[in-house]
Amino acid sequence: MKTKSIFKIFILGCLFAPLFVQAQTVFDVKKFGAKGDGKSLDSPAIQQAIDACNQAGGGKVVVPAGTYLSATIVLKSNVCLHLEKDALILGTTDYKAYKNLDPFTEGLGIDVGAALLVAVDANRVSLEGEGTIDGQGSALKARHIKEDTRPERERWGMRPFLLRWVRCDQVRVQGVTLKYAGAWTSHYFQCKNVDIENVTIRSFGVAHNDGINIDGCQDVHIRNCDIVSGDDALCFKSTSARMGCKNIVVENMKLKSNQAGIKMGTESMAGFEDIRITNCHIYDTKNGGIKLFSVDGAKLRNVVISDITMDEVRTPMLFRLGARLSVFRKKEDVKQSVGVFENVTIRNVKAVAADKAQLDPPSGILITGIPGHYITNLTLENIHIRLLGTGTKEDALAEVPEAIDAYPEVKTFGPKIPAYGVWARHVRGLKLKNVTFELKNPDERPEIICEDGDMQYYR
Repeated sequence: MKTKSIFKIFILGCLFAPLFVQAQTVFDVKKFGAKGDGKSLDSPAIQQAIDACNQAGGGKVVVPAGTYLSATIVLKSNVCLHLEKDALILGTTDYKAYKNLDPFTEGLGIDVGAALLVAVDANRVSLEGEGTIDGQGSALKARHIKEDTRPERERWGMRPFLLRWVRCDQVRVQGVTLKYAGAWTSHYFQCKNVDIENVTIRSFGVAHNDGINIDGCQDVHIRNCDIVSGDDALCFKSTSARMGCKNIVVENMKLKSNQAGIKMGTESMAGFEDIRITNCHIYDTKNGGIKLFSVDGAKLRNVVISDITMDEVRTPMLFRLGARLSVFRKKEDVKQSVGVFENVTIRNVKAVAADKAQLDPPSGILITGIPGHYITNLTLENIHIRLLGTGTKEDALAEVPEAIDAYPEVKTFGPKIPAYGVWARHVRGLKLKNVTFELKNPDERPEIICEDGDMQYYR
């Protein structure tokens, strides 16, 4: 990663905060008719306050203590939405009341994009304070399925995200609590100069409750957040080929998920470059600790993840270069060629793998490209993983499917992996430095297997 890029991100918070301090005009949503009684639909009054603030040149829209029932709220340029302590924006359970201002298709092929709080093509926008936004995801779903009889895989896309920031510049989200989204909790798409700090997320109960989704954003700093999510906790995507994820620093995170702790590339058309993630605790994840993918044409390179602890994590690491080659914004993108996965370093990791996993028996690290397309210069350094063991000689003979165009997931390659420690295939320049495994029980599989590749192993 370039030093200049890292420095740019670190000074972002210092430069960004004063821009909002200068705007002193305050707009109280109650003066625009908001009741805060939890019964009246207050989003029209909140929207009037935001519009007035924007038309006045900017300032702070204050939401005092109370419960504000809301449908879609559109945040606009130069507006800071401030939630005071005990202020709660409560999403209505009427799923038809939400607007989709930027429709797109997510990785499973579902059309999505409606949201409770959204900003599109806005500059200098922020959400801050000690208050809470609650999407009532479970109650919203219960109401939805009574009226929509289609299969769940077809209807869930109508349920709203909690936050969406689309093509915005200078975005700050600080201090708030985000709870129980109808779908993804927060989605940042093609934004620049993003600062996310001290955000608490408690979002689970329905499928697809991702925590933080960074989708084709640049110059991003995320720190000191505590996430418990039903789906991936911290996820990097690129649903458009026009702008990738670049110049990103993440630090000091607590991550719990029913899927992955840190994930990159479920949707992966544009690149993931110059990304550093450090000092994170990942725990109780049901589908992976660290999962990095390029499967739709992205160049994934110059990524460093370091100083990570994991507890009770199913399948600590998965790295995948594949050829699914999906298109998510069909009106603006076309199918791409196979991407690149190179120059990635994972170091200083201590992990306790869960005894029960997608793989039976569990394995620690899976690495696979596809024939003719290799994961290149992947370095794993100072890594220790504790595993159940119990693998048999028959398990050591398992054949792992190529699954060249499949959805990238641990279960795609299971349920049997022929190595308990590192299983690698289609790799070039793989370096293992002080990578060790501790077994609770004997395992008759090899510790390390490398197929169609070259590897350097240093104890």
